[in-house]
Amino acid sequence: MPLVAIISKPQKPELAGILRELVSWLEIHDYQCVLDPDSAAYLAVPGGIERPDMPAHKPNLVIVLGGDGTLLAAARAFARTITPILSVNLGSLGFLTEIPLGDLYMTLQDWCDHRADVEVRSMMHAELRRDGKLLHQWDALNDVVVSKGTIARMADFMVEIDAQLVAKFRADGIIVATPTGSTAYNLAANGPIVMPNVNAMLVTPICPHLLTLRPIVVPGDSSVTIHIEGVPNQTYLTVDGQEAVELMLGDMVHCCRSQYSVRLLRHTPNGVFNVLRSKLKWGER
Repeated sequence: MPLVAIISKPQKPELAGILRELVSWLEIHDYQCVLDPDSAAYLAVPGGIERPDMPAHKPNLVIVLGGDGTLLAAARAFARTITPILSVNLGSLGFLTEIPLGDLYMTLQDWCDHRADVEVRSMMHAELRRDGKLLHQWDALNDVVVSKGTIARMADFMVEIDAQLVAKFRADGIIVATPTGSTAYNLAANGPIVMPNVNAMLVTPICPHLLTLRPIVVPGDSSVTIHIEGVPNQTYLTVDGQEAVELMLGDMVHCCRSQYSVRLLRHTPNGVFNVLRSKLKWGER
């Protein structure tokens, strides 16, 4: 029997009823289910499979019930697979989880009938090097952010693109984003919105101490290197807003296009503009 993995947002009591109905629909259509611990807890069944372990079960589809944060975690877990992800918006904004709950079963039926669209979203590979050694590495769907903590002091950075010096400057931080992540923190920092299928990366300073320093859109096959030349206390590298490492003077963050990508199941084309109109009120006065 084909297999569906279900990943749920925690602390959403209404998911208990939604999950019971969803699991029943899948069983009627001859699908087996594997649940993450949060989904299992809502259904009061024992166990549950941790998200990083779910790809080993080779599901045919992943259903994410939650907001963009839940989808980002699922996307990183399944980045090394070709499994499509159906993301249902139960959050507030939902730039990525654009399928509303009311369209869940229509989209599922389209997938069963091989009518659903699949969007391929590029990811970014990031490496943190310290004293010339690789300390950590990640693959991100949205962005990699270097930013200070609670102390109201700027950090000093040097940015290189394809080994060419861009600038040395002071700022609260720097965002390196994928086109998918252009509507995340990048948008709040006055960065541009880029269509998800554009082969590009975005480099956006956060509150720089130079009024002339502006966001840059670079080719997707570029390499972006951030040198940490001066740090206040509690300066962090954050991946997709969920994984964080404290930085030290002399650290180097290297970003480039990942060899992996994420496949998002969509019900209708033109979803990006639908989201921009509904979430950002484009076209309204």
